Amino acid sequence: MSTPTIDIYTKFACPFCVRAKQLFDAKGANYTEHDITMGGPKREEMMERAPMARTVPQIFIGEVHVGGFDDLAALERAGKLDPLLEGHNQG
Repeated sequence: MSTPTIDIYTKFACPFCVRAKQLFDAKGANYTEHDITMGGPKREEMMERAPMARTVPQIFIGEVHVGGFDDLAALERAGKLDPLLEGHNQG
């Protein structure tokens, strides 16, 4: 099973974005950050992937829309983040 792609949509000076990236860094997980501070095509992409999203970060692990930092932290507390990062429970 391959490691899923991680995408994080962020904005400048967002403390929750920083915390999400710190958690991924602590786990040694590679992620792609999309800064949507000034809008643009990546913001539109985020809105297509998560139509109800109005805040950042918005986190995707593979095709799974995790949500924001609180959702990511809840997965970690429940012991469900590591399996997701390893490619289990996708789709």
